Amino acid sequence: MIHQPPAGARDLLPLEVAQKSWINDTLQQVFQRWGYQRLVTSTIEWLDTLMAGGAIESSTVIKLQSNSENTLGLRPELTASIARAAMTRMSDNTFPQRLCYRANVFRNPPTSHHGKQLEFHQAGVELLFAGGKLADAEIILLLTDCLQEVGLENWHLLLGFADLTRSLLSPFPTELRQKVRDCMANLDRITLESLDLEAKLQKYALELFDLRGKPADVFAKLANLALDDTANELVNNLKSVIELVEHTAIVPIILDLSLVQTFDYYTGIVFEVICVHNNQFYAVAQGGRYDQLLGLYHPQGKNAPGVGFSLNLEDLHACLLSNDKIPQTSPKNDYLVIAENAEAVTAAFLAAQKLRQTTNLRVEINLGDRSFAAAPCDRTPEQIREYAQNCGIPQLVWVKANGDQAIETL
Repeated sequence: MIHQPPAGARDLLPLEVAQKSWINDTLQQVFQRWGYQRLVTSTIEWLDTLMAGGAIESSTVIKLQSNSENTLGLRPELTASIARAAMTRMSDNTFPQRLCYRANVFRNPPTSHHGKQLEFHQAGVELLFAGGKLADAEIILLLTDCLQEVGLENWHLLLGFADLTRSLLSPFPTELRQKVRDCMANLDRITLESLDLEAKLQKYALELFDLRGKPADVFAKLANLALDDTANELVNNLKSVIELVEHTAIVPIILDLSLVQTFDYYTGIVFEVICVHNNQFYAVAQGGRYDQLLGLYHPQGKNAPGVGFSLNLEDLHACLLSNDKIPQTSPKNDYLVIAENAEAVTAAFLAAQKLRQTTNLRVEINLGDRSFAAAPCDRTPEQIREYAQNCGIPQLVWVKANGDQAIETL
C-alpha cells in the first residue's frame, strides 16, 4: 500500500500543477482588480463551526480525532470558515469587506462511492457587510469577469432567488411543500402530478414547475400568477439585479426559480455556472446570498449580510484543457550550465547562481548521468546537447575552471 495514495486522493504532476496554478493566478488577479483581499483560514475547524449554517451534512465532513469534547473536521467549503473569521475579528467594520481565497477543501463521499475524490481545490470571494442589489450585481459581474478572463466557453449562469421560491411555495400545505420543491428541483413532473393536491394547487404547482428559462419569459409567467405583496417585491428586486447585470456585461442567464440549494443557507440570489464541454456538463461555480448566516458566528449573535461564490478548479480545469490560453507544457528551464571539467564545478555553480540573481530565469546545473557517483563532465558534449533539446532548454552555458563562459543557443 505504501506505493499508492489513499483511496480518493490523487497526486498532481507538474503539467497539471502548472495549468491549475495559471487558472488560480488568473482568478486572483481578477479578484484583486475588483478590490478583494486574500484571506487564509485554517484547514481544520470545529465540527460545530462547519455545520452551523445548516448547509453541511455531518457525514460529508472528514472528522479528526480530538482529545476534547468537541470534534474537529477538515473544511468541506470556505464560507463557514470565512464567516467565523470575519464575525470574530472584523465585525466592527462599518464598510463592506471584500475577501477572496484559494484553498483545498475535503469532502467525505457516500459509503457506496469507494475511491471517489476526497480533496478538491477552490477559489472564490465573499462580499460581507453589504446587502442589496448592487452587491448582488457585483458578485455576478465579478464571476463573469473571471470566466471571461480564463477563456471559458459554452457556459450559462443558472440564477434563482431563494426567498422568492420560498414565497411561491408558501400556499402549499407544510407537509407537502418540501415535496413540491423537490419535484421542481429534480425536474420530476410525474411525481409532482401524482401529489395529493387539490385542483387549484395542482394547477399552481405545474405553473411553478415551468418557471425556468430566459428571464423575460419567466417574468412574463410570474406576471400571470396571483402573487402577494411580498412575492411581488421580491420579483421586482430580482428584476433590478438582472437589469443591472445585463446593462453592464453580456451574461448568459437562465432564470430558474427551482434552484434552491438549501433553505437554511441562502436567502437571496442563488446561482450555478454550468459549462458544456465534450458533451459533458460541468458545474464550475456556485454561490449566492446568505443574510442569516453570519450572525451564527458572532459572539453576541449580531447579524450581517453576505454574498459570494466559489469556483471548482477541477471542473474548470477540465473545461479549459483545449483552451489556447492555458499552459500546454510544464515550465521549461532557460539555461543549462555545464562545468567543462571537474576543476570547473565551483565556477559553474557560481555562474548559475549569478544567472538566477540577475535574470530571474530558470537555471539548471548539469549533474551528469544517473549514477550517484557521477561527475558533471561524464557526458559528452553531444549527449549534453541531446539532453537539453529533449528537455526544451534553449541556452547552454559552458564554464571553464577560471570562470570563463561560452553561451551556446540550440
